[in-house]
Amino acid sequence: MNEVRVGIIGLGNMGTSHAHNIYDGKVKRMKLAAICDIAPLRLEYAKKNFENVELFDNADEMFKNADIDAVIISVPHYDHPGLAISAFEHGLHVIVEKPAGVYTKQVMEMNEAAKKSDRVFAIMYNQRTNPVYKKLREMIQRGDMGHIKRAAWIITDWYRPQIYHDSCTWRSTWKTEGGGALINQNPHQLDLWQWMFGMPDRIMSHVSFGKYYDIEVEDDVTAFMEYKNGMTGVYITSTGEAPGVNRLEISCDMGFLEIKKDNITFWRNVESERAYNSRNRTEIFGKPECWECKVPAEGENPQHLGIMRNFVDAVLDNEKLIAPGEEGIFGLTISNAIHYSAWTGNWVDLNNFDHDGFYAMLQKKIAESKVVKKEIQMTVDVKGSH
Repeated sequence: MNEVRVGIIGLGNMGTSHAHNIYDGKVKRMKLAAICDIAPLRLEYAKKNFENVELFDNADEMFKNADIDAVIISVPHYDHPGLAISAFEHGLHVIVEKPAGVYTKQVMEMNEAAKKSDRVFAIMYNQRTNPVYKKLREMIQRGDMGHIKRAAWIITDWYRPQIYHDSCTWRSTWKTEGGGALINQNPHQLDLWQWMFGMPDRIMSHVSFGKYYDIEVEDDVTAFMEYKNGMTGVYITSTGEAPGVNRLEISCDMGFLEIKKDNITFWRNVESERAYNSRNRTEIFGKPECWECKVPAEGENPQHLGIMRNFVDAVLDNEKLIAPGEEGIFGLTISNAIHYSAWTGNWVDLNNFDHDGFYAMLQKKIAESKVVKKEIQMTVDVKGSH
């Protein structure tokens, strides 16, 4: 086996982008062998743009009959786990688009199926290839910052006008998308949060549903996180602010760090705040000497291509995955906990997360969901914006 023959399920925005990247040879040793989509217009597009690629309108038929080794699942969120489980049962390797699913119960089932299959399982957490976040993670793991006291991430540059929500029938409802800003725009950042800082122990949130748009899901979120080691976190996101901002701030014993516009600035204390506090006995307004440092974060940022190339290396050469699929449950648990806290008005314990309770409340939201069939004919954006 010297190449990975892949089938793509779902030729929407992201699926189309992945198909072109593979077909154009941007992922070495990966071949676009099959495409599946339930929409005739998308299959017609595939027929015109991808020669010698098998086409299917049914995933089961593709699993059974396509000459493939792996699949990329790029369909609406609820269908990610079910299709992945079926793919594993057919002996296929899997890349699943983010999020891993909508609720933790289904993702736990998917992870169990992956474990039993012994196939390579990855998730498209392409932000893990960003040198800025890789550098920050290295700094935290190395202890460069000392104890982290507080992290605050404001991500409000997700602006989406009403026409975005109206552009597809499955968008922005509990029944078909499973949420709003948290489940669509923020899975990458929620993954990065836990990837860098670890999982919080409990969460309290305030969430607005349909605050800025005619939608039933969340478009404005503030979450407060607590860790047993004393660290706290604030996570703020919205799709209703323009131009918005993406800024991560970290207060730590060794100073203060800010990430903004892919630049890392570290106001670094010469000695830790705790050490200074212990020895200072004379200066009532004293504080540690601090240096402003620009932290380099060099290297390429291959994004989706990086995840797919790494997946090929894992399948063919047993390389370690950048984003193992099983880790998709972590960011989703944070997302579910934020929703659950907002629905109940209580703190949510992530170490003993009430998977069944969340699922029951989600089912109630789905039963009350008002899906309006008002899809607008739009040109597919092959750049794959969410």
